[in-house]
Amino acid sequence: MTRAGFVALVGRPNAGKSTLLNRIVGEQLAITSPKPQSTRQRTVGILSDESTQMVFLDTPGLLDPGDALDTAMLGDAQRALSEADVIAHLVDGREPLPASVWDEAGWTRAVPATPVILVRTKGDLLSRAARAAVIAADPAAVIASARTGTGVAEVVARLRAALPESPFLYPPDDVSTQSLRFFAGEFVREAALEELGDEIPHALACVVEEFRESRTPVYIRAVLYVERESQKRIVVGARGERIGAIGRRSRERIEMLIGRQVYLDLWVKVLRNWRRNPAALRRLGFEGEGTATA
Repeated sequence: MTRAGFVALVGRPNAGKSTLLNRIVGEQLAITSPKPQSTRQRTVGILSDESTQMVFLDTPGLLDPGDALDTAMLGDAQRALSEADVIAHLVDGREPLPASVWDEAGWTRAVPATPVILVRTKGDLLSRAARAAVIAADPAAVIASARTGTGVAEVVARLRAALPESPFLYPPDDVSTQSLRFFAGEFVREAALEELGDEIPHALACVVEEFRESRTPVYIRAVLYVERESQKRIVVGARGERIGAIGRRSRERIEMLIGRQVYLDLWVKVLRNWRRNPAALRRLGFEGEGTATA
């Protein structure tokens, strides 16, 4: 009998969820950034072997909502919790241990009986004394480092054992359920975060408006949205140098993913106060307004 199911990777911003997903599936699917809230919508990654298929849901970081975007992201994470067959609760090993993943997620309904595996991340940054303290706080926790790979095999083994018996949910060669169009938009946003540093990371969104695989090179038209004209000038840069650098970075990553040449037609537009506007969020692909109460 095979095992299969959904595994929610859940935790506070910068707990290392996306880095762990990429390490486990062996593909650069989720964007990674030292900036909080770089994951805004769940990214799906699939790991299959002869007997098990794990469908990972990399979720936005759990946080107290400050605007409509935060609420939508929290709602996405809460939905992943409700859909999961097993939960990997990621907590930075250097941070205090929260009461539970449900408390951290602001869950207000009856707590499901979903198995929860506690993963203390960034183990490579822990001193011997800090590691001993983590083990003392919860001996059942797995200490892992997605950066070095230490402890990741144990995380996978614990998650595999907690999955229900089930036929595979997707073809065994699939690595994600999401489209190349989705990943193209994420790679553009990741490149923009890297180029812009701390200037406007949270006011930036990306929408792929056109994706033509039938053309050679593949034609992709993407729009980076910001909230103000002053932010647009920052993204474009003097003589278009910054938007050019963003385009080059993201095009290289998209070409590596799809294995073909890409013509990336990149634009910058202003959508005022989009993070606070539920209608604008739906236009940008976020699922409704979310909920803070599950």
